[in-house]
Amino acid sequence: MINIEIVIRSDRIMKAVTGVSVEEFNKLLVTFTEELEKARLSSASIATRCRASGAGRKHTLNTASEKLFFILFYLKCYPTYDLAGISFDVDRSQACRWVDEWLPILTRVLGREAVLPAKEVASGTEFSKIFHEVAEIYIDGTERPVQRPVEIERQKACYSGKKKRHTVENLIVSDEHKRVLILTPTCEGREHDYTMFKETELGDVIPVQCLVFVDSGFQGMQTDYPHLIVLIPIKKPKGGDLSEVEKKFNKVIAQCRVLSENTIAGIKRLRCVADIFRNKRAAMADTFMELACGIWNLHLKMCEISVA
Repeated sequence: MINIEIVIRSDRIMKAVTGVSVEEFNKLLVTFTEELEKARLSSASIATRCRASGAGRKHTLNTASEKLFFILFYLKCYPTYDLAGISFDVDRSQACRWVDEWLPILTRVLGREAVLPAKEVASGTEFSKIFHEVAEIYIDGTERPVQRPVEIERQKACYSGKKKRHTVENLIVSDEHKRVLILTPTCEGREHDYTMFKETELGDVIPVQCLVFVDSGFQGMQTDYPHLIVLIPIKKPKGGDLSEVEKKFNKVIAQCRVLSENTIAGIKRLRCVADIFRNKRAAMADTFMELACGIWNLHLKMCEISVA
């Protein structure tokens, strides 16, 4: 079984095994302990149990610290339930139950820390109210591989011509500080980035004063949303070439857009959103990405506090 006490003493090992530093872990632990106790008291089994609380076979993970470590370990390393069970000296079914029980608690914890991305924004007024300090917006899609679906129609829907494999996809809306502002629902990999953008109606809620950086996959955005300040690379004309001025413009845009790539790289430090998605419940794909964005935003928040 993993010696959690030894891991918690080393910041380097802690980041490698859970994706968070010791300081970030301790920050989460306070709220996680409270939410864990709320979940225990609200459990339906409390009112009907025949034995006193604490009776029966002793829990393998007794403390809130150990339980938080397990769920972060699962997200960071994304082991199979067999491997997770062996690592914590329990059966695979128990590891599965722990994941089902503690993922919602971790979501509530990150929600209380105000680091979860918004799933949708109703209007530009609401956007300005929530993200009033944002001056630059970066929009990009990110794909994750999935196991090849059995159904033919599902195979076609998930097949990404860009990645040449079966994937699912999300749009990430971030700011100049690499913070994830909005996360769109998970879609099949066949869906185009710009199509997702139009379907989620993000163009109608982004404030007109914000600079919007996108890649060449969003061709037509300037025409469809003339009220937005869209900065997009100039596409090379068919059979022609770009001028030196146009090449320099594209270089400047690429240097700015690297912040978006850094954001996605930060999110994908967790292998649950980088490795092949194995969970059979589709809702888990949204949950994993939401938690990965929340943990990344927490990291940025803690860095700001440390600098201040």
